[in-house]
Amino acid sequence: MVNLFGKTWDRLLSALSTAEETGRDSRGHNLFEAAAAYVSAHVEDDQERMDEAAGWVSPEALSFGVNELACRAVVALARERDEPPRTVARALLGLPVS
Repeated sequence: MVNLFGKTWDRLLSALSTAEETGRDSRGHNLFEAAAAYVSAHVEDDQERMDEAAGWVSPEALSFGVNELACRAVVALARERDEPPRTVARALLGLPVS
């Protein structure tokens, strides 16, 4: 678990560093704000808002934030439904529960 956290932390730091190098505005919005805005715009099929949110952070940081949002959503739904996260994730994707 500690090794996984270390790898995740390294990826996050790398993504944030990339955002600074590319000159993207990472001071106005953090990667979690960008992920929330990007995903909600995607659900609403609003390409303009998706593009705007994608410009707030580096692509790597946005990917990390979207992944974190997905993980937190699955955990929250699993708790709400009193089901294992694997069952909820597979159901959300329309996969058979095995």
